[in-house]
Amino acid sequence: MSQASQMGSKPVEIGPLLDHGPWGGYQKLVLFMTALAVILDGFDNQVLGFAIPAIVKEWDVSRAAFAPIFAIGFLGMSLGTALGGMLGDRAGRRTALIAAVALFGVSTLASAFAPNLVWLGVLRTISGFGLGAAMPNATTLIAEFSPTRRRSLAVTLGIVCIPLGGLVGGLIAAHTLPSLGWRALFIMGGIAPLILTGVLAVWLPESPRYLAGRPSRAGELDKVMARMGHAHDGAGFTDHGETQVKRASFGQLFDQAFRLDTVALWGAFFFCILSTYVVFSWAPSMLSASGFDLAVSSNGLAAFNLGGVLGAVAGAWAILRYGSRVSMLVMAAGAVISCALLALTPLDAGHGATRLMAGLFVAGAFINGVQTTLYALAAQVYPAAVRATGVGATAAVGRLGAIVSSFVGAAVVSTGGAAYFGTIALTMTFTLVSLALIRRHAPRALASA
Repeated sequence: MSQASQMGSKPVEIGPLLDHGPWGGYQKLVLFMTALAVILDGFDNQVLGFAIPAIVKEWDVSRAAFAPIFAIGFLGMSLGTALGGMLGDRAGRRTALIAAVALFGVSTLASAFAPNLVWLGVLRTISGFGLGAAMPNATTLIAEFSPTRRRSLAVTLGIVCIPLGGLVGGLIAAHTLPSLGWRALFIMGGIAPLILTGVLAVWLPESPRYLAGRPSRAGELDKVMARMGHAHDGAGFTDHGETQVKRASFGQLFDQAFRLDTVALWGAFFFCILSTYVVFSWAPSMLSASGFDLAVSSNGLAAFNLGGVLGAVAGAWAILRYGSRVSMLVMAAGAVISCALLALTPLDAGHGATRLMAGLFVAGAFINGVQTTLYALAAQVYPAAVRATGVGATAAVGRLGAIVSSFVGAAVVSTGGAAYFGTIALTMTFTLVSLALIRRHAPRALASA
């Protein structure tokens, strides 16, 4: 008999059911559907980076001409991340995620038919808004369908799909670019999200934490809780523990309890995402400028993303075992060291491809390991009432790092591996310092409960 049934006519608190209950098949189905959205987010996020070497040849433009396109696209992503998080807290995580996936699907598909850089920039800005809005809502849905003891693992498994999407994109690009051209990449990157939009609209449920604060949607909450094995006899559910705040606001992130962690999280997100997008956006162009062909240039980013997938999973396990402070500091230090070693490695298009791929794999494991677990850490810091706003605002500041990466990458893309990877080593050093300042890390006892 469920806990709700045993309580009779008294409304049942959903907090203990969600935080300490089983991680059942229905919750894992939500994780799977949300992860599909994140995979496509990761693919579409990196598609322009894959395409630049081919576009440069077709349109006869310089690599530096893409810096403003990346910048304005990341600006759209920053706005989308912040506003998407607020929309998720107010209109629902499900509604915001579905709208975001549809938006970046349509705009990415349209990008395949862009006639020039101006139109490509406009469409990438629209795509960026959708890509940004998807992430805080995907993160929040996963967190709020997961018990506390599995939350960091579940969120990380969802966010790891960003480099997984990039890995898939790299493998597809290596085969597609030489034969079908760059427009085919955008067509694939647009059609897939539109198909997924229909799937999510039919099967993705709304967060029970969100529904608990909306009495008019009590029936919907009852159905979701029943699917999770918590049916009741008419008593209903409530969530007094985390629904006192009826309207999330940006200012609550600077309440005394969160102020230091908010600032430190912002720093960690800013520098880590700056590092990540210097690779996502510019690695294929840097490798192409160093003499590598289109296939090797695409495979280099694929190797970085493959390392990122494995590194993120290992990071999630480490957080469960050791807590987030030790685990994330070790990963950030590993990123600094691996990028410093890459900066000392000569790029040799004739004989150095294997060594380069190995170095990018290791760097990707550490850098993406930090980035993906940052989302889990942010979801842990903030309570449900402001979680999407907190994660969204924090990630939005991180997107400013992506904007800066547009110009940092353009400045070092043609200068060789020493300046390129040395810059990433420096920005990951700042990430390491920011992580050390965060107080509300997931402790070992909580992570391994």
